[in-house]
Amino acid sequence: MHFFKQQEYEIIMEMSSQFPVKHLCRVLGINRSGFYKWKKRLEQPSDRLKTLAANLMLFKEYHSKYPSHGYRWLNAKIRLDTGLVMSDQYAHKICKSAGIVSASKHYRYKKPGDPYRIYPNLLLTGLNITGPLQCVVSDMTAFYLKGIYYELTLFMDLWNNEILSYSLSTKRGDRMTYISGLDGLIDIKKKYPALEMVLHTDQGSVYASKSFNDLLPLYNIVHSMSRAGTPTDNAAMEAINGWIKAEIFNDFHVTSNENIERDIAKYIEFFNEERPAYSLNYLTPKQYREYYAC
Repeated sequence: MHFFKQQEYEIIMEMSSQFPVKHLCRVLGINRSGFYKWKKRLEQPSDRLKTLAANLMLFKEYHSKYPSHGYRWLNAKIRLDTGLVMSDQYAHKICKSAGIVSASKHYRYKKPGDPYRIYPNLLLTGLNITGPLQCVVSDMTAFYLKGIYYELTLFMDLWNNEILSYSLSTKRGDRMTYISGLDGLIDIKKKYPALEMVLHTDQGSVYASKSFNDLLPLYNIVHSMSRAGTPTDNAAMEAINGWIKAEIFNDFHVTSNENIERDIAKYIEFFNEERPAYSLNYLTPKQYREYYAC
């Protein structure tokens, strides 16, 4: 509808309490039936407008739960949870109309510590990853909560972004956090002794330590390392670290140290089973594994 035509209809609506509609339409040169059709549409919204309003409310609801994410992720999450299929273009239109903007933050990379053992970067050799457990990446991410320092060490399958093992500590540079996370990975690896696994890390002091690396060959695990000061060599893990910290605080509203271990466990479960990933065509890591590993 043209802007001026709508303005004329609105003038008639406003003045209809004082003058007859028939007279107002004649003065403004407006077709009376056209005015009544416009008025009916206002009083009885079309199915299209009702659907649009419902979708606006739905996206607002999901944005309030997961403020870290943009329209593509929210659309994928809604599709996963409800089965409602909308194009990304339509989702973008809705989010723009509703003023929905992701609240994610970018975190600066911290330079790794002094190495003890250096291993070549096997990811640069064109490693062909065709299935689960062929290549696992690991890194530590740090954060503060109520003045307490935490280190979260993650071991993630590069094939489907599934977090296989993790460990949490309040001690800065705690060697046992890495070893504990590695033990969890080894428990999984024991089920597939013949499979050669590549474990890719940075050159941090614990990853480069003798105690860490002595365990790997016992379970047919080959160590690969990023080049010094090159976080892009482990880009997938770096990106996940940033998302995890944003989601823990923005989406899961973790504000207390009291149940931090339980909250982290719940988040890891969400990450693996309920969080659609762009790199997996908006499947969750679990869905991707179950669909493609058959």
